[in-house]
Amino acid sequence: MTAATTTKTSSLSALRQSQKARYRITLVFKYIIAAIVLIYSLFPIIWTISASFSPTGSISGQSLIPSPPTLRNYERILAQDFWLWMWNSFKISSISALLAGLITLMAAYAFSRFRWAGRSQLLLVILLIQVFPAILAMVALFAILQQIGNYIPFLGLNTHGGLILIYMGGTLGVNVWLMKGFFDSIPRDIDESGKVDGASDWQIFWRLLFPLVRPIMVVSMILTFFGTYSDYLMPRIMITTASKFTLMLGLQTFIGANYAQEWGAFAAGAVMGAIPMVTIYLLLQDYIVGGLTAGAVKG
Repeated sequence: MTAATTTKTSSLSALRQSQKARYRITLVFKYIIAAIVLIYSLFPIIWTISASFSPTGSISGQSLIPSPPTLRNYERILAQDFWLWMWNSFKISSISALLAGLITLMAAYAFSRFRWAGRSQLLLVILLIQVFPAILAMVALFAILQQIGNYIPFLGLNTHGGLILIYMGGTLGVNVWLMKGFFDSIPRDIDESGKVDGASDWQIFWRLLFPLVRPIMVVSMILTFFGTYSDYLMPRIMITTASKFTLMLGLQTFIGANYAQEWGAFAAGAVMGAIPMVTIYLLLQDYIVGGLTAGAVKG
C-alpha cells in the first residue's frame, strides 16, 4: 500500500468520523428542542390536573404534586349544574359543526366547479370579512338577534338557536376557502367522466366528489366544534339564563365572584370538560391528518 493510498484512506475515515460526530450533535440538539417543546406544551395541562386535586383551591399556594390529593374539587363541581353546562356546550357545538359543514361543503363545490358573474369578488369579500376580529361585530350581532327574536323566538337573544346561527356565520368564511382549495385539487376529469355517463351536477357532487372530500369536511367540522365548544365571549353576551349556560360560562362563575378561591373546582371542571374534545381528536385523528395534507397536493 502506497503512502498516497494510506493518506486517502485516512482522510475518508476522518471524514466519516466527522460526519458521524455532526450527526450525533444534530441529533442531540433535536432531542433537546423536542424536550423543551414537550415540557412547554404539557406543563399547563399537568398544572391544571394537579390543581384539580389540590386541597388548597388556590393557585398561589399550589404545588405540582398536591399533598394530600383530594377529590373535593370534583365533588364541588359535580354538585352544580355541570352536566347541564356540558350538554349545552356539546349540543351547540355539534349542531353548529354539522350545519356549518354541510353548508360549507355545498358552497365550496359551487365556488370551485361553477362560474358566474361576481364569483371572484364574492370570494374576496368572504376573505376580507374574516380579517376583522369577531369582537368588532358584537354590537351588530346583538342587535340582529334582538330583531330576529321578535319574529322567530328560538333564534333570538338568550337562545341556543341564536348562538348556533352566529357560530355558523362566523365559521363559514375560513372553511369555504379551506374546502374550496380541496375541491380545486380534484381533477375535473372526474366531473367530465360523470357527465359523459349522463350524471347530473348533484349526482356528480354526491356520488363522485363527496367521497373524496369527506376528510376535509370532517376536518372543518372538528375545527368548528373545538372553536365553539371552548368559546366564552359570545355566550357571555348572548346568554343570560343560568339554565342555558355553556360549560365556559358555568366554569366562569367559580372564579368570577370569588377570585382565587374556587380555582380547584374550576380546574376540575376544565379537566372533565376537555374529555369530549380529547376523545373526538383521538377517534378522528386520521381524518384530521389526511384532510389537512391531501388537499395540499395538486393532482
